[in-house]
Amino acid sequence: MELAFSAEDAAFRDEVRTWLAEHGPRERRPKGGPAMREFDLAWQREQFDAGWAGIAWPVEFGGRGLPLTQQLIWYEEYAKLGMKAIDTRFVGLSHAGPTLIARASPEQQANHLPPILRGDVVWCQGFSEPEAGSDLASLRTRGDLDGDELVVTGQKIWTSFAHLADWQELLVRTDQELPRHKGITWVICDMRSPGIEIRPIHTMDNGEDFCEVFYDEVRIPVAKVVGGLNNGWSVAMSTLSFERGTAFTIDQVQLSSTVERLIELARDRSLLGDDEIAYSLARARADVAALRSLTYLGISRNLRSSEPGPEGSMLKLQWADLHKRIVRLAVEVLGPRSLALDPEGEDTWSELFLLSYGLSIGGGTSEIQRNIIAERVLGLPR
Repeated sequence: MELAFSAEDAAFRDEVRTWLAEHGPRERRPKGGPAMREFDLAWQREQFDAGWAGIAWPVEFGGRGLPLTQQLIWYEEYAKLGMKAIDTRFVGLSHAGPTLIARASPEQQANHLPPILRGDVVWCQGFSEPEAGSDLASLRTRGDLDGDELVVTGQKIWTSFAHLADWQELLVRTDQELPRHKGITWVICDMRSPGIEIRPIHTMDNGEDFCEVFYDEVRIPVAKVVGGLNNGWSVAMSTLSFERGTAFTIDQVQLSSTVERLIELARDRSLLGDDEIAYSLARARADVAALRSLTYLGISRNLRSSEPGPEGSMLKLQWADLHKRIVRLAVEVLGPRSLALDPEGEDTWSELFLLSYGLSIGGGTSEIQRNIIAERVLGLPR
């Protein structure tokens, strides 16, 4: 691993810390609906106006184009705000935006990248289907070519923030005869198009961010296809490599703060005298330190690559599993108090525990991550 912070990086950290301390949101983020969307976009606009939007995006596309060490510094300092890392801006900034930068036409980039950075729009992702989640290549939503339009019919599920979104990165099958990984197209879908029906899904953690989306002969111009017809699998792998490689960095860093808050709560309640609790908390702290080292290793590798590689799956797998273990530990340590205590965020510990079950599913299940690691990192047979 080759990762060192320079004097310039240290000065940058001071600059970031000062700006975030002065401008970070003071009010609590609404838990849902249009108010939540406006809160997120207003925060994005403030970052944009101050020149902090798109720290990882190339300068030619309106971003800061910061080196990876300074991106890591930004994420580390941002994480201390205690805000959700995955909000209504997530898909636009960490999925669609990087994918458009890597694979879209100049016209598509000019039309869609500036509004994402300015905080004008919300994007959602239309990948998973009721029978095509981890096995994404089995998706059935059709995109039939009719002149210069695709006519889309089908269903997507677990589409975060679809009810608040303006645009969607959508995968459809445009050739029914080609093999599964062929004949898929990545297309930009206007969520206000006639024929789209959105149904929010009420989840066990009391959220309504997930949605089902139904498409009834929705017409999308072929000009909105990214990367060419029937080449969507390649484009989708670009999208997922960004998600698994860098998009969860803030969450990874925030885990350390979560553990320290839990240790402090245990100390305040004189629970550290229990050897089993003390051992579990110490191990959690050590595991977070190991995850931080793995994050640094991933950043070091990415310094030598233009896109995150399959090693990002190691980060995603470890983060998801560790997050579940830590919030489960919090519920076990705090007991009934976990229903009321708020870990300086939007949710109680018990709500975080319920939410954690989805972390090993979203972005590719932990089983899929293990397959990727086995085949593409370790070189094992399929």
